[in-house]
Amino acid sequence: MNSPSVQARNGVEIPLLGFGVYKLNRKEHLEQAVDEAIRTGYRHFDTARIYKNEHHLGEAVRRSGIDRSEFFLTSKIWNTDLGYSSAKKAFERTLKQLGIDYLDMYLIHFAAPGYMDTWRALEELYEEGKVRVIGTANFGKARLERLMDGARIPPMLNQIETHPEYAQKELHAFMDAHGILHQAWAPLGQGNPELLRHPQLLTIAARHGKTVAQIILRWHLQRGIISIPKSANPRRIRENFDIFRFTLEEKDMRTLYALDRNRRYAIDPDGYIVNPLYNKAMRWFL
Repeated sequence: MNSPSVQARNGVEIPLLGFGVYKLNRKEHLEQAVDEAIRTGYRHFDTARIYKNEHHLGEAVRRSGIDRSEFFLTSKIWNTDLGYSSAKKAFERTLKQLGIDYLDMYLIHFAAPGYMDTWRALEELYEEGKVRVIGTANFGKARLERLMDGARIPPMLNQIETHPEYAQKELHAFMDAHGILHQAWAPLGQGNPELLRHPQLLTIAARHGKTVAQIILRWHLQRGIISIPKSANPRRIRENFDIFRFTLEEKDMRTLYALDRNRRYAIDPDGYIVNPLYNKAMRWFL
């Protein structure tokens, strides 16, 4: 079974369930995980220059023997490459690392200084047909508004921390009103044991015969949110993909919404982007 998809405003179909490769930077670990993910049915993969695994991901895609057109590949431009010319060069390096001639989606990783000029470069790459979807990651409402004010092509997607304890309701509503798709990183709360053992979620999971992780991913799916869970465990990789044959009832959805505590598990991007030491902070974060 393939993942259902959602359309970007330009009509490009994006699978609602993807596979993240953050921290899978050892070749053998990434190969094992991605090979299992492809066998399971994942075709949407999310990487970034700063993850230092674009090359290994590209090798895994080619090794699968599946046609490139069947995959949806995303990468992101890092803060040190922001700026018009730097962004163009960074994009070409990413294509070379992945071993492909176009990218399905390219995102600005953080709203660091230079993101407006970077967006001009992404608009041109999109118009040249080198990337099918352009967007942002870790942008709050204020920076999205500023970007839209100066853009010829509005962002098509924003990838942000989202999980039951940080549901991003306000930002989700804003993006939905402006045709910006919502993609969740850390959709399982970075595997927080407290969340994955929550009594109410365990009750819902038992009633559906699923794991708590599957319940959370299904919650994202029914919100229309694209999720990119990450795992190196073959069993969990398969379990995370097995979320398409059941539906959460409205009472289940309300229970998950009620867990929202506006609680980030990671650093607030707006809090350190403006700090002169933001690069040092981000190196620690990653």
